[in-house]
Amino acid sequence: MFEVNATVQLIEGLHARPAARFVRLAGTFKSVLTVSYGERRADARSLLEVLALGAPQGARLTLRAEGEDAEAALLALQNFFEAEEGA
Repeated sequence: MFEVNATVQLIEGLHARPAARFVRLAGTFKSVLTVSYGERRADARSLLEVLALGAPQGARLTLRAEGEDAEAALLALQNFFEAEEGA
C-alpha cells in the first residue's frame, strides 16, 4: 500500500465540481483508492463519499492506493490538488 498527503487549496474546499473531477480521475485507475480527512475515510471513486468528507480549504488529506497502478494513481491524484491551486 502506498500513501501520500495533499492539501485542499480551493477557497470553497473540495466542493461538488472539483470533487466530481477528482472522482472521475480516480476512476481511471485499477487500484483501490481511498481518501481520508481526519477520522473520515472515503472511496475515491464515490462522489457522495468524497463530498461527505467535508474537506474545507487547507484540509490535509491522506490518499492511499493499493494495486498494480498504485504509485501512478497517487501521483496523479496528488497532482490534481496541485493543479487546482488557486482555482
